[in-house]
Amino acid sequence: MATCPPHLYPSGPPAGAPATGPLRHAHWWQRAWVRYGALTTLLAISGLVILALVREETGTEGFLVGLGLATLPVPLLIAAFRWLDRVEPGSWRNLLFCFAWGACAAALIAIVANSFATRWIATATADPSRADTLGATVIAPVVEETAKAAAVLLVFLFRRRDFTGILDGVVMAGVTATGFAFTENVLYLGTAFGTDQLTGGTGIASVTAATFFVRIIMSPFAHPLFTVLTGIGFGFSALAADRQHVRRVAFPLSGLLLAMGMHAMWNGSSAFGEYGFFAVYAAFMVPIFGLLTWLVVWTRQRELKTVRTELPAYAVAGWLSPVEPYALGSMRARRIARRYARRHAGRAAAREVAQYEAYATSLAFLRHRGRRGRAGADFVVRERELLDELWRRREAARPALDYAARITAPPVPVAAPPWPVYGAYGYGYPTTPYPAYNPYRS
Repeated sequence: MATCPPHLYPSGPPAGAPATGPLRHAHWWQRAWVRYGALTTLLAISGLVILALVREETGTEGFLVGLGLATLPVPLLIAAFRWLDRVEPGSWRNLLFCFAWGACAAALIAIVANSFATRWIATATADPSRADTLGATVIAPVVEETAKAAAVLLVFLFRRRDFTGILDGVVMAGVTATGFAFTENVLYLGTAFGTDQLTGGTGIASVTAATFFVRIIMSPFAHPLFTVLTGIGFGFSALAADRQHVRRVAFPLSGLLLAMGMHAMWNGSSAFGEYGFFAVYAAFMVPIFGLLTWLVVWTRQRELKTVRTELPAYAVAGWLSPVEPYALGSMRARRIARRYARRHAGRAAAREVAQYEAYATSLAFLRHRGRRGRAGADFVVRERELLDELWRRREAARPALDYAARITAPPVPVAAPPWPVYGAYGYGYPTTPYPAYNPYRS
């Protein structure tokens, strides 16, 4: 094994990259700690205000009941989005920000804006029932989807390295919507519980049970499904070249409009008659959910193919072993590699292997964008950073990936010879396997 890293391949800056000059000192408002501090303060204040508003609406007991019931689908939804993001796992900080934005800032914006708009329409038209209908089918979809899309936009603008394609948009949007739905479910379930306390409703016939069935059992994916359309639009925008300004703006706006349309249709399903909700659920929600699920799984397989296609160039240059592009392009091989490292060298080695897989995937995507003319001016710097991260983890990762590649390699058919074979398939040689080789004990 080489003891020093090989030369970069390919070398040199991409064509058309601007010349870099002396770095300027950032203003105080441009410093990272100032931005993080301001964002954390904003989310904390939003969380406290939304907590007070929901508790005032539902009461303490209703708030606690709603909080407990609304928490149930959250781990499942987060796990599903993390599973989709396993090819190139995103930062937990981004996911935490998205969830907090959806649960605090977006929910607060929605409550305040929806209430103000509904009251204004009721005052202007002197028809409260019509105002409620317009608020649910027109105002709420526009306000809520815009508020949730703001989180995806912020990640897209300020964490651009972590936003490389469609799956990133799906995950960011889905986690944001999961946070928003969580707060909304606390409000609805807590209010339903308060209604049952006043009317004496209990058991399956209670308003709480009906609300739980509709929002937690039947449609926990409703808000994520709407906002994922916006995330897909941002994902297409991330794949567009920097010079394609119209596409970079049109894709997110188109996704946002589709999200608003689906949200409006969902909220207005009660206007289609007694069974309007079930008709919209069966005719639109379930098929679109299945279509989007197929799209993201297909995109994930395509990303794995990109890994297998782009990484052999670095294997030729000596940065990777010859079998690593195949192993890194298979989710099963990656999983086997992490388990192998954990079994033979402990959890620390397994973490090193997982980080190696993530950095290698980022490197493949970076090279893919570079070949298509979509890489930024920092292509060479970013490529070097990723290669250095891989080189520092090669001692832990290479044996595990080599083992995983041998285990998952497709079998090669061999025709049986027409003459008798002795030895391994006959007699004369022992059939016991060789002892397992553990490269971590060398």
